[in-house]
Amino acid sequence: MTDSKKMIPLSELTLLDRFLFDTVMENEDIHKTILQIILGRDIALLTKNQTEKELRTSPLLRSIRMDVYAMDEEKIIYNSEMQKQLKYDLPKRSRFYQSLMDASLLEPGSIHFNLLNDTYIIVITPYDIFGLGKYKYTFRARCDEALDCILPDGAVRMFLNTRGNNREEVGAELAGFLEYAEKTDEETMLKTGSDAVRKIHEHISKIKASEEMGVRYMQAWEEKVQEREEGRSEGRVEGRAEGRNEGIEAFILDNLEENKTGEQILQKLMKRFSLSREEAGVYLQKYSGSTE
Repeated sequence: MTDSKKMIPLSELTLLDRFLFDTVMENEDIHKTILQIILGRDIALLTKNQTEKELRTSPLLRSIRMDVYAMDEEKIIYNSEMQKQLKYDLPKRSRFYQSLMDASLLEPGSIHFNLLNDTYIIVITPYDIFGLGKYKYTFRARCDEALDCILPDGAVRMFLNTRGNNREEVGAELAGFLEYAEKTDEETMLKTGSDAVRKIHEHISKIKASEEMGVRYMQAWEEKVQEREEGRSEGRVEGRAEGRNEGIEAFILDNLEENKTGEQILQKLMKRFSLSREEAGVYLQKYSGSTE
């Protein structure tokens, strides 16, 4: 099996790589530790972490797949996302995630919207989409006419940037963790001087040394490559079918301009495109409105 992108060894992955991020966050204690570093408060997770959790409100509408999803004892929902590739649509993507999360939180027939859980959407990136040099951007809805008036809807969206320059504002531990997330090596861990980051690094080291995880990573990689190849194959088939249909349409219209009868066009279609009489009739009706 081949692919245009060479597989990065498991030992060289960083927390910015989705496989390692999801695998690390499957551990409830490590997930809790990372959330506590980001939010600066104690958290007691209630539910088992869910990775690659899919939400869909209708079969006809787009779904979302969240990297890591969990709830704490206060029923606060946390959706943590790692986005390594540069995406300028993250603000509106977070809005869409928020809408689908909210739609899934109330039972049918619920009449009290105050039952909606408070939510945190946390996105970690190795780039600064807002360009202000912050390690952390926290958004809550507020009133334009009175900036101190925050809308108490319980929805918080946070964008974390591994390359900020306001260490004094966010604190050394969060800045150190974000820098570690990008490099994920012992040297960067030691520079943080954080016991929490050390615990995260020790867990990651065990994952990278695990033969079982190595096999799991290889399987995940092969599945991704296979999905990509299947997508390319389907695209080629669809492209050929579309091109053939366009050719048949042009052929019919050219013959109609030459005042050929329906029967003459049918015979030429059958010969030129190896169609049955029934198939040729369907195309003729579709592109000319006639089967004569």
